[in-house]
Amino acid sequence: MTEHEPAPIQSGRIEMDGKTYMRDAKGALVPVEVVKAQDQLQDETVRKIVGYAKALSAQMQRFKAHVFEDVGDLEALLAQEYELTLGGAKGNKTLMSYDGCFKVQIAVADRVDFGPELQIAKTLIDECLNEWAADARPEIRAIVTRAFNTDKEGQINRSEIFMLLRLEIEDARWQRAMSAIRDAMRVVGSKTYVRCYMRDHAEAAWEPVVLDLARV
Repeated sequence: MTEHEPAPIQSGRIEMDGKTYMRDAKGALVPVEVVKAQDQLQDETVRKIVGYAKALSAQMQRFKAHVFEDVGDLEALLAQEYELTLGGAKGNKTLMSYDGCFKVQIAVADRVDFGPELQIAKTLIDECLNEWAADARPEIRAIVTRAFNTDKEGQINRSEIFMLLRLEIEDARWQRAMSAIRDAMRVVGSKTYVRCYMRDHAEAAWEPVVLDLARV
């Protein structure tokens, strides 16, 4: 095992004084012979799957590191030879194979949080909806409800907040609310994504190389 590989998942069996035990969720050592066969089988299955997942996660981390290293080497070479920089100001860039059949995209997405101005926006939006009453379109009310309902982690629904900004409503209070939402936005960090695409020929549609387990 190299320093970059995860430690293997242990068997879950503990040998002590010539006997074999399994540790339960409360930390107690339970003699293996009194542990139900189905519980032992489930334990073995879960440990095997998690072991594979850890190895795959480590492999993907190495892949991402290699991507950034390879692209960095290419950029350094281009900068030295041609005084050329790949990508835009935010770090987004696209690299293409010479035959146009393979593409690598590196995208940098800002992580946005919201300040106290958001509550002012909510108050103004509520005033609009209350005054419009029956005239308010139900889809607008639905978006507002989803936008300001907190999820299980206590966070507002960012995608629905951004949906509000795309609505074309001329009411002055609504416009002030949208200004308050924009003022509330805080960029608190960024995340870099690597996406790979391929196609059979230069005129074909791009197909993503799927790295998302749910989409494989």
